[in-house]
Amino acid sequence: MNRYELRRQDYSLSEDQTELQAVYAKFFRTRCPIDTVRAAEGTGFDKSLWEQLCGTGATSMALPESAGGDGAGLVELTLVAEELGRVLAPVPWIEHVVAARLLARLGPVPDDIVGGRRIVALNPDPAARPGPRLIPAGAVADEVVVLDCQDVVRLTFDSPPARVENIGKLPMAWVDAGTADSATVLASGPDAVAAYRRALDEWRVLTASALVGLLDETLRIAAEFATTRYTLGVPIGTLQAISHPLANIAVAVNAGRNLNRRAAWFLEHEPEHQPELPAAAFVFITGEAPAAATMAVQVQGGLGVSAEAASAAYLVRARGWSLAGGDPALHARELAETVARREAAALSA
Repeated sequence: MNRYELRRQDYSLSEDQTELQAVYAKFFRTRCPIDTVRAAEGTGFDKSLWEQLCGTGATSMALPESAGGDGAGLVELTLVAEELGRVLAPVPWIEHVVAARLLARLGPVPDDIVGGRRIVALNPDPAARPGPRLIPAGAVADEVVVLDCQDVVRLTFDSPPARVENIGKLPMAWVDAGTADSATVLASGPDAVAAYRRALDEWRVLTASALVGLLDETLRIAAEFATTRYTLGVPIGTLQAISHPLANIAVAVNAGRNLNRRAAWFLEHEPEHQPELPAAAFVFITGEAPAAATMAVQVQGGLGVSAEAASAAYLVRARGWSLAGGDPALHARELAETVARREAAALSA
């Protein structure tokens, strides 16, 4: 087996990747405590945190060097997304970098988007319905990229649409092309659709990574509680009714993380091989995260659902972020259709 074939089966991190994740883990841990998250719930966006994050190069790193970026790979981006999800950071980093990478495939990217001074978002709903679209970062985006039939269209807004209240505490808004200040067709035809679908796959992988980080921190909170809360003289974590569900959450975290990195690697290097992986990663964790976060809250009893409890904040986002791309069933159906096409092609070959 040559080195390249071996890498297809090995998704361990390099020393540089480990260091990158450690840097952003420290950044988010020190700059985004739970109080910052709570304070931003009314808007879903912390402008100061966003500016600090952009100052680290988190937006420019995601773009190719030809577009003025640093050329980071998708695996590296999953590491940042995981740390973002771990602290519930109220910034539209995932939407911005995915949309900016799409713009880079279709043409030049303005410097203010590369640096994050203008926020760009996209519609991650696989249904791509015409008319108003519910965009996760629509209330803070200066530009929104949507797929209209076979056209990739950029909508610009002098004043972003009003935020819609949502369980995920996202800066979500209804975006209508008819109310945009301008609408520009960036590309048309099958290649344009393929580029947009690639962006949708990247959004799935990065969102799945954020949910893994969220779930990992939820597990840590619940496990810490279970080791310090006693009943009949023993920690409640020694009871099977507590330890087994926590073990199941740990399995979901590790399985989701491995699936995300596998999906990111293949999407970056061999997008035609197992093209269902991004959707599989997303469908898996959006199914696991809400149920696991609920169990983690139940471990803490009444304290877990109190307004002051961090676990409650993680629970609502586990549910809300899983719905940010529309009905999860649509992603599951697309996953099934992709697998069916691949298997049919293999049988006819």
